Amino acid sequence: MDEALMDETLRQACILVVDDQAVNLELIADFFEEYDYTNTITCSNPLNISMLLNENSVDLILLDINMPVLDGFGVLSIIRQHFHEANKPPVIMLTAQNDQENRNKALDSGANDYVMKPFNQKELLRRVELQLENWFLRKQLQQQNESLDQKVRQRTQALNDANLEIVHRLGRAGEYRDNETGNHVKRVSLFSYWIARQAGLGERRARLIELGSPMHDIGKIGVSDTILLKPGKLTEEEYAKMQDHVIIGARILENSQSEILKVAHRIALTHHEKFDGKGYPHGLAGEDIPIEGRIVAIADVFDALTSERPYKAAWSVEKAIGLLEKEKGRHFDPNLVDCFIQVLPEVLKIRNTYFES
Repeated sequence: MDEALMDETLRQACILVVDDQAVNLELIADFFEEYDYTNTITCSNPLNISMLLNENSVDLILLDINMPVLDGFGVLSIIRQHFHEANKPPVIMLTAQNDQENRNKALDSGANDYVMKPFNQKELLRRVELQLENWFLRKQLQQQNESLDQKVRQRTQALNDANLEIVHRLGRAGEYRDNETGNHVKRVSLFSYWIARQAGLGERRARLIELGSPMHDIGKIGVSDTILLKPGKLTEEEYAKMQDHVIIGARILENSQSEILKVAHRIALTHHEKFDGKGYPHGLAGEDIPIEGRIVAIADVFDALTSERPYKAAWSVEKAIGLLEKEKGRHFDPNLVDCFIQVLPEVLKIRNTYFES
């Protein structure tokens, strides 16, 4: 802040003077008016201090110590309660109490300076200017820090949004390879979130699963079109090559430092494992399968069954639920199937929101 602007800012500062003697208040108000301070408030009843602080944006307080009913130390206590320490305006004790004990007590209680009555005008003026300069510079720095923090938050959010968009677009790229639709990955991610929440994984972990699941089939970009788009049944050899998509996807996502991509890696690698150990690629069973993979397996199969494709009609929700129930303990984790059924109202809302005709 340049010198001219600072001088103008000081003269417009709101100064609150608290003293039970009317003559003292008049003297100090005249003093500030003489030096072009245009916004001075006086208070002869310290019991009104809270009301005045609520009604005015005070920049400096001049405070007497020796007052009836509520002395200056009591007023300091109210001031400390009223403001957070970072936002407390400076307080100058202006008092006739000329002893070290009161001076120390005032400074320990939150006063910023201590000036004796009768005061020297030049000395008081300079002390007021110094306290106000520090106050306004501190406020300016605080505003700059808040502005900087906001910019950092905005840029961090923009980066996160960009990263998430890339995640979803990569996920959609994998789905489009075999004629799946873009909304399939959105539905699977949201189904997975609700299963995770119902399973007690907590908000943060459920969100990571939601954000990582769109890339569950990213490895399909490495599978030949002759296999991926074959209209008929795959041969055993072709089916084995199709299974490679989980390994390809895992290799694409491995060794990342990103929490989302670490979760996505586990999902891509394990969402075709089966609870009874008859899945692929490693034949993991039960809780040896990461829970992220077990969750997405249910969400993925349910959405595939209830979605219409060129090669099949959509199953009813009831029929798809029947299959999940039948496959408890075989294809799917029984507990997670129960969790899925418990959040079925949310699942149906998601299907309606992201419906594809």
